[in-house]
Amino acid sequence: MNYQDFYNESIDQPAAFWEKQAQKLDWFSFPEEVLYKDEHDLYRWFKGGTMNTCYLALDYHVENGRGDQVAIIYDSPVTNQIQKFTYKELLEKVSLFAGVLKAKGVQKGDTIVIYMPMIPETVIAMLACARLGAIHSVVFGGFAAHELAIRIDDARPKLLLTASGGLEITRIIDYMDIVNRAIEEATHQIEACIVFQRDFLEAPLKEGRDFDWVSLTQNAKPASYVPLEASAPLYILYTSGTTGKPKGIVRENGGHAVAMKFSMDYVYGIQAGEVYWAASDVGWVVGHSYIVYAPLIQGCTSILFEGKPIKTPDAGTFWRIIQEHQVNVFFTAPTAFRAIKKEDPNSEYLKQYQLSTLRTIFLAGERCDVSTLNWLSDTLGIPIIDHWWQTESGSPMISNLAGMELIPIKPGSAGKAVPGYNICILGEDMQELGANEEGAVAIQLPLAPGCLPNLWQDTARFKESYLSPFPGYYFSGDGGYKDEDGYIFITGRIDDIINVAGHRLSTAEMEEVVASHTAVAECAVIGINDPLKGQIPVGFVVLKSGMTCTEVELEKELISMVRDQVGPVASFKRAVVCNRLPKTRSGKILRKIMRNIADKVSYTPPSTIEDMSVLGELETLMLEKHIGA
Repeated sequence: MNYQDFYNESIDQPAAFWEKQAQKLDWFSFPEEVLYKDEHDLYRWFKGGTMNTCYLALDYHVENGRGDQVAIIYDSPVTNQIQKFTYKELLEKVSLFAGVLKAKGVQKGDTIVIYMPMIPETVIAMLACARLGAIHSVVFGGFAAHELAIRIDDARPKLLLTASGGLEITRIIDYMDIVNRAIEEATHQIEACIVFQRDFLEAPLKEGRDFDWVSLTQNAKPASYVPLEASAPLYILYTSGTTGKPKGIVRENGGHAVAMKFSMDYVYGIQAGEVYWAASDVGWVVGHSYIVYAPLIQGCTSILFEGKPIKTPDAGTFWRIIQEHQVNVFFTAPTAFRAIKKEDPNSEYLKQYQLSTLRTIFLAGERCDVSTLNWLSDTLGIPIIDHWWQTESGSPMISNLAGMELIPIKPGSAGKAVPGYNICILGEDMQELGANEEGAVAIQLPLAPGCLPNLWQDTARFKESYLSPFPGYYFSGDGGYKDEDGYIFITGRIDDIINVAGHRLSTAEMEEVVASHTAVAECAVIGINDPLKGQIPVGFVVLKSGMTCTEVELEKELISMVRDQVGPVASFKRAVVCNRLPKTRSGKILRKIMRNIADKVSYTPPSTIEDMSVLGELETLMLEKHIGA
């Protein structure tokens, strides 16, 4: 069957289509109803089905003769370690740590926050939660204490799992200091904290609250998997919201497992026994889906990489890993290759390695610029596939299908809609637009399995954010267009979420921090295009009258505040003082126009603008300060 027939079947007969895909998994009891609506009138998948994601990822493979195959390769250039875990070894470690959690009273439906670096114990913790039916919420280790506290208060975890520290290129991150400050700030109090001590940093433990990971494991009894309803939540993953409060994306066990298997079969085109590497972090959705769950459900070998594309130790790290571990399919963000290209423009490091096993590279997390796509394609001579998805979807929504029918690649486009996603470009009147007309990217309901069914304990916000803008559709928040051949081009965010090196961050959160400075009267933080990171935030501040601090001093203080309260991942490094901000008469700051000015994009000022002359002032300021394109 070709792509178009396969895609049409998924849209015309979604229940029958996804029932066939669900049959590829080992259910304890197969679903009685494939597609249905819940009490909130929201679409759900696989009613009556029972299964366990950890069982599918580990036990199933051990039972079916794959126990001696390597499941996880931990490659850490920052600690000079390489460790390999077979499916049998990983199952033993996960079962034992599930026993630790069970002994601490963890039961099906409990939530657990995981704040850890890229180490095997993080994967073990996630799978152990899944084994018991506990709902894990992994928080990216680059977030500061305030961000961790917000997530603790929303998820209300029974336990917090962490490590003593993490390693960056030139510094050690004291995780326990961050955890202690977050627990102190949070209203919700956890029952206990389990800490994995790393060789380079031993954290002091608070008696009665903190427990040593290894000691607990040595005294534990293995725990078996718990059968779960398909609708039972597997995890909560927080994504930036435009209000500044993160949104808890819920992923269900059943639909998620089907989506993971489907994407490995058809999008990535990789089979059991092959080596798959996603160079991301488990704190992000890519890490959840394509470091942990999808490769293991598929029976692949997955690589857990603790390092950076450059300086750990050099710009040849990616090539070394691909050769050494015989990677077949590789997935990372375009920003990683931009960094490599900047450090090694003539690909001298690449010439030292032999990449014969590598057949495809996938790029996502941000829009891939055409020059990077062409450079990779010319350099490697293999398909370079830019594809598009979101934390909310959990797997690709637009892509070329490497496992089915590779269509010609159009640089700048993420390809065509993945089966299961009826992607439309809508105008403000909800009418579907014609070829090459830019509008809102929306997906007709129902969404494919694996997409968020709801937000964590916030149905009203889910409906308001995603379903209300275009009734009958999921609103992606992105703008884009389709060309005459059906290829989809994503042009960027419609709201004020920015994408820094593949990390989706809220400018609203940064604005809250900047606005809290005693010298700041009002501010706007916008994301502007950056050749290396995709986008970077820049703060524009109006000072309170009578303030005498210098701009240099203020910028330094604001950078420090954002770094402390949001985290270094924000890459907030510029703040400029201006006399006023462009606003509508009702007081709304025109952030999109500010971005257009910085990025040298033509714009039409709205009729509601308060004072047109402020735009000229901004253009002059940005030119003087060398901000933007």
